[in-house]
Amino acid sequence: MVSSTEKSAYLAIKKFQIIGQPKEICRYGNGHINDTYLVIMKEKGIRYILQRINKHVFAHPDEVIENIAGVTAYIRKEVEKLGGDVNREVLNLIPTVDGSNFYFDEDEQYWRVYLFVERTNTFQLPDTPAIFYESARAFGNFGALLADYPCEKLNVTIPGFHDTPWRYKQLRHALKDDVRARAKEVERELEFVFEHEKEASILREMKENGELPIRVTHNDTKLNNVLFDDKTDKGVCVIDLDTIMPGLSVYDFGDAIRFGANTSEEDEEDLDKCELSLPMFRAYTEGYLECAKDALTEKEITMLPEGAKIMTLECGIRFLTDYINGDIYFRVHYEKQNLRRARNQFKLVSSMEEKWQDMCAIVENTI
Repeated sequence: MVSSTEKSAYLAIKKFQIIGQPKEICRYGNGHINDTYLVIMKEKGIRYILQRINKHVFAHPDEVIENIAGVTAYIRKEVEKLGGDVNREVLNLIPTVDGSNFYFDEDEQYWRVYLFVERTNTFQLPDTPAIFYESARAFGNFGALLADYPCEKLNVTIPGFHDTPWRYKQLRHALKDDVRARAKEVERELEFVFEHEKEASILREMKENGELPIRVTHNDTKLNNVLFDDKTDKGVCVIDLDTIMPGLSVYDFGDAIRFGANTSEEDEEDLDKCELSLPMFRAYTEGYLECAKDALTEKEITMLPEGAKIMTLECGIRFLTDYINGDIYFRVHYEKQNLRRARNQFKLVSSMEEKWQDMCAIVENTI
């Protein structure tokens, strides 16, 4: 039985400038935000990705798509200059029959279509330093291609997304309300968080005084947001561009390290298993700087370890805040999952502090 959403998908795809007629539309991928469908055409095996944008997460989907359209058009020109494959090295938005980059249906839902990037796959976790290195090259190249993009043209679609001092304000607000009476059980975690509060402002202060330049940032630099060639495992294309905004390069670098250089699962209960993997940190740093260093300032490169530490701290604060608020933002599968996630991030911060000189040396020796 076809659901109402699937019926809407069939109606939506016909509003775009696709080649031929759809043979099959099916759910696709592991994303938790948007509704994503693979559209298989009757003619020549052409495939598309159709997505309905989640308006609860993105209050202004039109601004999200406007950012994506501008950035992908810019990258496409850069790839063409370099003689690359514009059908594989950058996402291609398919316009509607009216020439728009999105379709707004009668239910006030926003839809978009991408050309499917063929002969690629994704990885959920970096099983080897080589895979992590390739993802770093992809994100480093992504940033380098956009080094001269006019950031003032980008919409800020999620205000305060990587504003760590603002996350502290959210935490204090949660503690004041303490709606689930959980503050008492997280005193040790709160002590750790507030011990790091002064350092948490460093990156924002450097941005405000011009020491770190504003860049086009991806803001979700997880491994599974890179498409890899299905034969060579080389990074081909950066995807999931919904959170593109003006920001700092060290945010993107740091978030990737937080996710990929942790030796444990995100909600691991045994914190002895959680630490920073220096081989993974080295692999990512080498891959990232191989492609991005000529587009970065010396100060940006020097601050890469700080980006990793502060992004990890910030993520832990967000998990902790959500736990105190009653688990209303992050999806959980059991009662204390957000608390475990927070503790994991704080343990990773501690591990970074223990290995700080090694991290800095890796960056310095990679330049």
